[in-house]
Amino acid sequence: MATDRINKYGKGREALLEATVSVVAERGLQGLTFRAVAELAGVNNTLISHHFGTKDALLHEAVAWATARSIRLSDLSAAEIVNEDFARNLVELVAREPQLQIFQYEFVLESRRRPDLREEAVALYEGYIEALEVALIRQGHTNTKPLARAVFAALDGLVIQQLTVADAGVVREAIECIGQLLEANLARKNAQENLSGTGGRPG
Repeated sequence: MATDRINKYGKGREALLEATVSVVAERGLQGLTFRAVAELAGVNNTLISHHFGTKDALLHEAVAWATARSIRLSDLSAAEIVNEDFARNLVELVAREPQLQIFQYEFVLESRRRPDLREEAVALYEGYIEALEVALIRQGHTNTKPLARAVFAALDGLVIQQLTVADAGVVREAIECIGQLLEANLARKNAQENLSGTGGRPG
């Protein structure tokens, strides 16, 4: 059993962060201890202490790692359009690595109880929103900051639904609807700009 854990997580720094994410996803932040991470990773407690020093340091590193990994895998900033491919990839990511998303939700909820975590929780969300804004600007949208926040709120809520109460297929269809709404918004903006360019006279 211990050999299986070592094969899965290894002994490197990133592997320990991945094990940390899994512990929090399964047990919540109250269950995060060096011992729990060590048991899951199949290593000695002292190795984790050597890499991170304190439990809070381990947690902060894990948040940064999980957020960066999630943004990279979902490819938010590189998304050309929220379409069928984007929807399928996001749903598959959540299904493949649910602990990655659950960990982040656990952390954000804990920031309600621990004000010292709030700044980092805000930064976590702003990282996603900024990545989405990059994509929206490239697509030609305006008022991109609030739009990115609204789109991310919808995607975030759908991820929670997939993790808890909704079928993956239902979530995928809903994500595709977000893409259709964005396309309609962009088409309306372009139509208004064309009208303005002709003095408000169609044709």
